[in-house]
Amino acid sequence: MRMPAAFIGHGSPMNTLEDNRYTAAWRALGRSLPRPRAVLCISAHWFIHGSAVTAMERPRVIHDFYGFPRELFAFDYPAPGAPDVANEIAEVVRPAFVGLDTDSWGLDHGTWSVLAHVFPQADIPVLQLSLHGAEDIDYHVDLGARLAPLRDRGIFIVGSGNVVHNLRAIDRQRRDNAYDWGERFDAKVKEIMTMDPARLPEVLRHPDYAAAVPTPEHFLPLAYLAGLCCAAGEPAVPFVEGGVMGSLTMTSYVLGAPPPAAAQQDVAGADALPDPALVPPEQTNT
Repeated sequence: MRMPAAFIGHGSPMNTLEDNRYTAAWRALGRSLPRPRAVLCISAHWFIHGSAVTAMERPRVIHDFYGFPRELFAFDYPAPGAPDVANEIAEVVRPAFVGLDTDSWGLDHGTWSVLAHVFPQADIPVLQLSLHGAEDIDYHVDLGARLAPLRDRGIFIVGSGNVVHNLRAIDRQRRDNAYDWGERFDAKVKEIMTMDPARLPEVLRHPDYAAAVPTPEHFLPLAYLAGLCCAAGEPAVPFVEGGVMGSLTMTSYVLGAPPPAAAQQDVAGADALPDPALVPPEQTNT
């Protein structure tokens, strides 16, 4: 069976512990999926000068943030790794190069904050693929397309980031919506992802791109889903949408499956975020 693929807008690390309409949608996605052989996550939070995949038997759980409650630092997601799958990934993308990381990284919160809801038992092998920070969006779309054969080998591929992600513009009082520029940009991305994902690189010329994507790492995981869509000849389907705190959007997409029927519960949960007056937003790694 060909596995679906997804992009999930992960937002705050506090979503790990919270029950809101986004985490409810992630749980619904997990219930709707066939059990994968392994999960390959492209997280915004492994942004390095190169493409690499975790290849250790037991990836460490990385708490890569500051200023959050103690309960979040205590959270564990002890999923096993899969060195055999890492080798498959390195082979399937050739002649592109993906190195094998046996000791430097692990699972960061871009991965485990989402998988805590999608696969809460942590009993499925999980690997991470880094984002090559020196390459342009076309590279990432192409690499995503090269991963497509893994879907036929039981691998669930998921990008984890945010379409709109501007920490310096956060407004805690808005909580449940985005600024006009964030909504415009998110809507344009939705139009492309649901009609012709190959056009995703065009959004770099959108007038709201600079405000919505001041740094590329949270946007680029979506390029991997766009590449997978291109390889499959299918568009993506949104399964949860919305903005939080003005400058983040949580819009998430699935490929190769109908959108799951998510719970309608909407618990905002914004009060659990660190106070930006005490912790600089660039240090919260939201």
